[in-house]
Amino acid sequence: MNNPGTPTFDQLRIFLAIVDTGSFAAAGRRLNRAVSVISYGIANLEAQLGLTLFEREGTRKPQLTVAGRALLSEARAISLGIDGLRAKVKGLLDGLEAEIDLAVDVMLPTERLGKVLRTFAVEFPTVQLRLHAEALGAVTAMVLDRKAIVGISGPLAAGVDGVECIAAGSIPMVPVAAPDHPLGRMDHIPPGAGRDYTQLVLTDRSPFTEGQDYSVMSPKTWRLADLGAKHALLREGIGWGNMPLPMIEPDLVSGTLVRLAMPDHPGGTYRFAGIWRRDIPPGPAASWLLDQFVALGAGDRELDGMGDI
Repeated sequence: MNNPGTPTFDQLRIFLAIVDTGSFAAAGRRLNRAVSVISYGIANLEAQLGLTLFEREGTRKPQLTVAGRALLSEARAISLGIDGLRAKVKGLLDGLEAEIDLAVDVMLPTERLGKVLRTFAVEFPTVQLRLHAEALGAVTAMVLDRKAIVGISGPLAAGVDGVECIAAGSIPMVPVAAPDHPLGRMDHIPPGAGRDYTQLVLTDRSPFTEGQDYSVMSPKTWRLADLGAKHALLREGIGWGNMPLPMIEPDLVSGTLVRLAMPDHPGGTYRFAGIWRRDIPPGPAASWLLDQFVALGAGDRELDGMGDI
């Protein structure tokens, strides 16, 4: 009977670094180790397990063997488990935070934000809070750059390496224009009509949105970094675009904006996520904030799609 040895966490980190970077040299740079140390660590891991994990002959890059591929998911699970354990311990050791930087997506309804922060002030009177309102990928960028410990982000945070996400509700996005805008005067908007008029589009400077458009229909666009400015320009009849329904409901009631029944651009759902860096866990007060946003968002009704931004 073959009984494998017990690998160390450092050996598994080396194994995963080689897989992720594609070479022993790149793994050494990531871990700040000499290539000889990387090679020695993998040799020891293979000796511990009694398996060859990489094919080293006849290839410029180390390729996983069948055994290496079979063990990869287990190694990742162990690594994530250790990260989670260290994060939990750090939170316990740190205790209650003296201050918190919270970044929120500008699409988040102000009523929901105010409700959470009003209760936060009562629950944590000694904790100072700095609030940052950002658009699109800028919330995730702030968390990754350690400028915010937690964030309430839009859907662009999903799948970002190093960021943990938890669903925190959603809002409907609807296409609107001023009543005197050509689209606003149409009883029946034909497919493709939106392409003939200026579309107002929210944008930001984060790397997560660079060079990307989200459901932008018209070749004529004005790009705005401020949701309030987009709201004001829509009411002035300068263009059309999607807006979060909670923000423009008073306009729909008063008639300063009209909802556009666009058959090829009906709007959709903009989903929120509570986010934090995997290696910098939120403390008690920040965790409380995340829990509140998650709880309030649990009953949100979703539409199909995300709509333009």
